Amino acid sequence: MNRLDKKDIEGLLPHREPMLLIDEIYDIKKLESATGVVNVKKDSFFVQGHFPGQPVMPGVVIVESFGQAAAALTAHGLDKKTYENKLVFLMGVEKARFRSPVIPDCKLILKIKAIRSHGRVWKYQGEAFVDNKKMADAIWSATIVDKK
Repeated sequence: MNRLDKKDIEGLLPHREPMLLIDEIYDIKKLESATGVVNVKKDSFFVQGHFPGQPVMPGVVIVESFGQAAAALTAHGLDKKTYENKLVFLMGVEKARFRSPVIPDCKLILKIKAIRSHGRVWKYQGEAFVDNKKMADAIWSATIVDKK
């Protein structure tokens, strides 16, 4: 399967509405790369009050979107037994740049790459686009841990 919809993503991530940000993932190369989609709407919880009259997607939510897309890419590529009863946690963000504000209503396209893995620790890079314009980019790491 080279495309995951919201229901498929729910099967891979513990996140639920309203915190499940990723609406779709496609162009999946197993454990390597994928493209994620976040439908940024005027009524999205994260733009309520940020800022009244001029809504903007917070940068920290863009970083969370990167993390969720990467976690879904990783979970989708791993053997289900390896991923069962596990969670993927963001460990650190080395570099995040926000080039232009992400204004609703738009599709935020996330280009995600796994650049290194060592045991349970993974390192990723991503770029976020709206209408082919780069809005943000980041490098971050995450780890796979046992559910408590």
